[in-house]
Amino acid sequence: MITAYLTHRDYYLHHMGPGHPECPARLEAIQARLALAGVLQQTMQFDAKPATDAQLVSVHSFDYLKRLEQRQPTHDWAELDSDTILNPHSLSVGRMAAGAVIAGIDKVYRQQADNVFCVVRPPGHHAEVANAMGFCFYNNIAVGAAYAKTRYRAKRIAIVDFDVHQCNGTIDIFKNDPNVLICTSYQHPFYPWRYLEGTFDNVINTPLPAGADSDVFRRAVEQQWLPALHDFQPDLVLISAGFDAHRNDPMAELCLETIDYHWITQQIIEVAALYADNRLVSTLEGGYDLATLGFCAEAHLKALLGQPFST
Repeated sequence: MITAYLTHRDYYLHHMGPGHPECPARLEAIQARLALAGVLQQTMQFDAKPATDAQLVSVHSFDYLKRLEQRQPTHDWAELDSDTILNPHSLSVGRMAAGAVIAGIDKVYRQQADNVFCVVRPPGHHAEVANAMGFCFYNNIAVGAAYAKTRYRAKRIAIVDFDVHQCNGTIDIFKNDPNVLICTSYQHPFYPWRYLEGTFDNVINTPLPAGADSDVFRRAVEQQWLPALHDFQPDLVLISAGFDAHRNDPMAELCLETIDYHWITQQIIEVAALYADNRLVSTLEGGYDLATLGFCAEAHLKALLGQPFST
């Protein structure tokens, strides 16, 4: 497998104040672990480029984008909600995060890589059509999916989201879109408290109770996600990769192990190989225990590279 690795130094400019869990140290932890494990050097490394206004407005309302710009501070911070805070660099960095997924789409469609891992921040899967929340301003994976539709005429896009939180923003944007299948696992009942009970034909909600472990997660994937994915036969596969369902993560109470992220990535790679000519783009979402985050990213990247992983 040829794997591209997209990131950018500007991601370190966005921060939401002292003690905030979504911090620049998250990327430092990932980079350090991947370099130490020797896998970063096995990827094709590229810098991201910013998403354009047209690319952002393909999934977000024009009024919402304008409101964000009006709230952007010239110094210090501006609070959108208690969790989601702008600093003077946040929106330009957010554009760069969405732009990484767009660049990843280009890589796989131009056959410059089989798959791509976008190590970005801020995350995106909670950002709705007209609402920022959950550390997210722009919905990175949704911007990439919309771009694939218009630029490459992708007809069936699967978005697989494994995170301790449901991808409410991605659902808000693509609910009832028959050309997008969303599979999302999350602790229930839990933040974001939206769309948890929604019934949309193109959304596979996989709620997991507090304390759910590897067996519960894997059984749910095998019984719910894999049949839906094989039936859908996507021509592009996107991953919102959240690592905060790990048992060490302080955000919640799911009990996944590091090896589970290698396993789930392998399952998704097999779907992409069968139906999408290997086209797969993954982007970072959650994960807040820094040491654990690095190991989970290693497990994910090794699967993308077609390598085994052992703890």
